[in-house]
Amino acid sequence: MRRKWYLGFAIILIILAAFLAGLHDLRLFGALIIVLALIAIYDKMQKTHTILRNFPILGHIRFFLEFFRPEIQQYFVADDRSERPFDRETRTIIYERAKGVRDTVPFGTTRDIRANGYEWVLHSIAPKHVSEVEQRIIVGGPDCKKPYSASRLNVSAMSHGALSENAIIALNAGAKIGNFAHNTGEGGLSKYHLMGGGDIIFQIGTGYFGCRKDDGTFDEKEYVIEATRDAVKMIELKLSQGAKPSHGGILPAAKLTPEIATIRKVPMGQDVLSPPGHSAFSTPTGLLQFIAKLRDLSGGKPVGFKLCLGRHKEFLGICKAMLETNILPDFITIDGAEGGTGAAPQEYVNHVGTPLDEGLVFVHNALVGIGVRDKIRLIASGKIATGFDMINKIALGADMCNSARAMMMALGCIQSLQCNANTCPTGVATQNKRLMSGLVVEEKKIRVANYHHATVHSFNELIGSMGLANPSDLKPIMVKRRINQETVKSFDEIYEYLEPGALLREPLPKTYEKHWKAASAAAF
Repeated sequence: MRRKWYLGFAIILIILAAFLAGLHDLRLFGALIIVLALIAIYDKMQKTHTILRNFPILGHIRFFLEFFRPEIQQYFVADDRSERPFDRETRTIIYERAKGVRDTVPFGTTRDIRANGYEWVLHSIAPKHVSEVEQRIIVGGPDCKKPYSASRLNVSAMSHGALSENAIIALNAGAKIGNFAHNTGEGGLSKYHLMGGGDIIFQIGTGYFGCRKDDGTFDEKEYVIEATRDAVKMIELKLSQGAKPSHGGILPAAKLTPEIATIRKVPMGQDVLSPPGHSAFSTPTGLLQFIAKLRDLSGGKPVGFKLCLGRHKEFLGICKAMLETNILPDFITIDGAEGGTGAAPQEYVNHVGTPLDEGLVFVHNALVGIGVRDKIRLIASGKIATGFDMINKIALGADMCNSARAMMMALGCIQSLQCNANTCPTGVATQNKRLMSGLVVEEKKIRVANYHHATVHSFNELIGSMGLANPSDLKPIMVKRRINQETVKSFDEIYEYLEPGALLREPLPKTYEKHWKAASAAAF
């Protein structure tokens, strides 16, 4: 991007010169207009930069400003870590890795290592080489007939409709190149999810899109058609998501095309709303029986559920149902309140849902407490972008991670915050044909694969630096966090971790006792 600054500068000068020339010599003005037209034609024909394809000439100004960003920020704006939801430092490393360019930094850290919240890993004097680190993990419990060998990092749930068809194809094709999985989101399994040849995690939400009857209830026959496809490796039942738990999904009417309406079996001309809750079950026991049904109908593929943790007794009710029915999900995806979405009410985004760290530790503890943690994989989802983010979540209790917005940025997303308006300038989160045409699948699929490869490599390097050959050996004691100027604690000192079977014997852990006694397998 910085290599283009000079062209952006030249465009600015040409526009200025054209204006000034027009005041004195119309012939010179006409010549400059021709030059601008030629630049515009080149911009439309090139396939590397979506912004230039969608916004010829004007897009060059962004490259110019980007080159001088450090100086502009230093003297006029904010620093690299003040922007939200993803700061500039994080976005930069995603873009660099996606493009396969240098992602190292000079002159040492710019972070204040004495600041509250600063985190670091404990490295080893006897590190492992990255080639010695176990690369993948098996998902599939005792009742799973077709376990899946998964990457430690996969594409989190994003629906066709929320994202453009080009974005979906590029994500899936990138997953194929990098040998990782692509979650469909709750919008159904579209033809675009299958065009890239990548592994699929088929998500089913409260609207049952893709396996839905006309009245909005679950359609068993349609589910079998989708779940038994060879490309589908896992099935995820979405109970809630971090950005808007217990609210249901929203696809604005502006982004609803006839094709999406057909896939989802919904009427045109109005927002597509997923119900807040499921109609296929109403109790923890019913949830697990439905999971067993989904697994059986799929031919034995891994089936799990996704939720953002809310009332603790409700999740512990699911745990009690596991003990009573002897039915276990193959995996549980924990989404944090910091997770993203294309559209959600402000109050939900800011004030509803448990943050990922706290939710992850609680779910991990609950499964350890009932003695089934070794049979169920935990997937962390919520603002994960770097190898250290993965270290952080796996140290807390996860087995693997999902990423959504970082994958969007690998596609070219610039965090313009227009996901809910159908005006995404990079063609990622829009159904506008003109804008999505700027996203060239053949280019962007490589960037998705590049980003995944570099991030997982960074994660494995960190694991090796800690002297570990398997990420599953990562423990809470191995990551430190500064609490204040005088106090540093490891994760096992910050969070309570239960002993195996701790919820099955007296005395119960004090922080879980009230919720465990209130929990029921018969009711949420």
